[in-house]
Amino acid sequence: MPSNPPRANLAAFAHALAARLPGDAWITTYARHGEYSDQIPTTEALWDVGAVGYAASNFVLGHAAVLARADGARLLVFDRPLRPRQFMIGALQPDAHHDAFHLVAEPNGIAIPSDPARAAAQVIRRLLPRYEAALRQVRHNTVHPVPRRPAPPVISGNVSMAWYPDGAVGAVTGIPDATGLLYSHGFQYHPYDRMFLLPASYGDREQLARVQAVSQRLARIGVGVTVRPAPTAPMPTSRLARPPAPAVTSPSR
Repeated sequence: MPSNPPRANLAAFAHALAARLPGDAWITTYARHGEYSDQIPTTEALWDVGAVGYAASNFVLGHAAVLARADGARLLVFDRPLRPRQFMIGALQPDAHHDAFHLVAEPNGIAIPSDPARAAAQVIRRLLPRYEAALRQVRHNTVHPVPRRPAPPVISGNVSMAWYPDGAVGAVTGIPDATGLLYSHGFQYHPYDRMFLLPASYGDREQLARVQAVSQRLARIGVGVTVRPAPTAPMPTSRLARPPAPAVTSPSR
């Protein structure tokens, strides 16, 4: 059987790649990882929910290199698992409060060839534009935080719902048994807004059907549902606001 082709020198490759990237000088730092746990402090900061993040989470990398720029931008480079003639490169998250990442798309990384010139061309074309845009959005959110949806009041023994101008339905409750029913009817908990949301993507008719269905299920366990217009507060809108919904209460048994 033919032997596996040798790996390219990662440290030398990272240095050659950094020299070809545009803008301020990129400084490279190379590190070896004796065990899987050694790579976690770096790989857990990967700004990636795709193939690069998967590889860094499921393989022992052995070594990696970080390319850093003076403005805080950082890229992680490592051997692509099972592909000796390729590397993987992904962005690392900037140092910012987790709220600043709200609604910012991950600038997922890419696989690149072991030739530094070809790799640099792909990074410049496919990764850096997404990464720069994401960095700008995080910095903007740090100075101008995305407004949270004003939550409806929590009513003892009830689930409180509100219909928001962007079409989503929000729900809050202090009843543990109610949360499972909300989940089963399409509501998803959003930590940033600190409430359950039924997405606007379902459409008005489907949302109404789901709200009615979950209200009936909740009534069977003695939990009332109150639906009212959203509390007034500035928030982004993605579509025209619906007319105010009347307050409707399902009495507890």
